[in-house]
Amino acid sequence: MELDYELLVGDAARIATMRVRKQKTDRQDAQLLLKLMIEDRFPRVWISSLEDRDLQQLLWHRHRTVQMRTRILNQLQSIAMNEGIQRRGGLRSVQGRKRLEQIPLGPWGARRRNDLLVLLDQMNERVNELTAAVQQEAEKRPEAQLLMTHPGVGPVTALAFVLIIGYPERFQCGKQIGSYVGLIPTESSAAFINGWGTSASRAMFFYVFSQ
Repeated sequence: MELDYELLVGDAARIATMRVRKQKTDRQDAQLLLKLMIEDRFPRVWISSLEDRDLQQLLWHRHRTVQMRTRILNQLQSIAMNEGIQRRGGLRSVQGRKRLEQIPLGPWGARRRNDLLVLLDQMNERVNELTAAVQQEAEKRPEAQLLMTHPGVGPVTALAFVLIIGYPERFQCGKQIGSYVGLIPTESSAAFINGWGTSASRAMFFYVFSQ
């Protein structure tokens, strides 16, 4: 049973700045919220729709599935390297997989390789299916199509940006968008010694964003 109510989530920090009296009581807070609602000044926090939140699950599911496939590929690469086989292009090509299948291994080594190859085929099928679903959903949204006109922006990145940002008008500038999605790092340190702190912070920044 659905009730005809609209849930509004307010920005607590902005509401606090609108409070005139320093004294804070529940009655005064209720009166302030009512006044802001009547005057149409209630600072709402944007919440994505149920449909968009469900599509976010599609992106998360694809992301996690790709991660599982990467773990399988890393294990296969480890098997090949233990046998002295190193390939810059990895083992995802047809020739690389054929080379991997021809490596002479013991009974359990061969069992592990074969099981991993079966899992890899399953993961490839699931990733392709999820990627096609993302492509289909991205084509339904004009904003995503516009983003895909930029070089290097595919359907996954475009759809994720649209679903997370919502409507850009709620941000005052591009820096706020960068902060919202976590692309603008901050630093909090006591002091630098002979420049070590600067290089260390840069190294930590590179490590975090390369994962």
